[in-house]
Amino acid sequence: MATSPKLEPGFSKNPTIWSNTVDRAQKEKVVEELGQIFESSGVVVVAHYVGITVAEMQDFRARMRDAGGSVRVAKNRLAKIALDGKPNAKLGDLLTGMTVFAYSEDPVAAAKVAEDYAKDNKKYVILGGAMGEDYLTPEGVKAVASMPSREELIAQIASCIGAPASNIAGAIGAPASNIAGILSTIEDKAEAA
Repeated sequence: MATSPKLEPGFSKNPTIWSNTVDRAQKEKVVEELGQIFESSGVVVVAHYVGITVAEMQDFRARMRDAGGSVRVAKNRLAKIALDGKPNAKLGDLLTGMTVFAYSEDPVAAAKVAEDYAKDNKKYVILGGAMGEDYLTPEGVKAVASMPSREELIAQIASCIGAPASNIAGAIGAPASNIAGILSTIEDKAEAA
């Protein structure tokens, strides 16, 4: 009489059941990751990418990574589940066909890269997006992309703060250079006399 092998808990003789369990766990993980993206990103851009080659997608991912953003492709059904109950749930209306998410913590970076990439590659079509709770149309994404990034704003603020300091230093140093010039003139006249 042959005995069947002892199975670990959670495993079944039927490989389909094991496969469904793994798929379900993977799907739950994807939904959780997407939920984090939708909640914590400064901006999320949704686009169609029909016909984009692997090399083109790698180029897009590299551009996004250089700007501090990320790219995520996921099943629309899972993304809709992740959006359920979120402030930006209206993004679910955009999820038809082959969609890709571009997102960044910086509220402008992902929109800038997505907009630039859409200009370079006509197969990448921006559908809209979200900035926090605010829903963005394609025109809204373009408007956000035209705003200065966090780094550009910091540089502008630093230059504004630095300008008065350099003016003060110049004003403080001016009398000293004026006195030095006067003393030099007096010295030259004394030597000439």
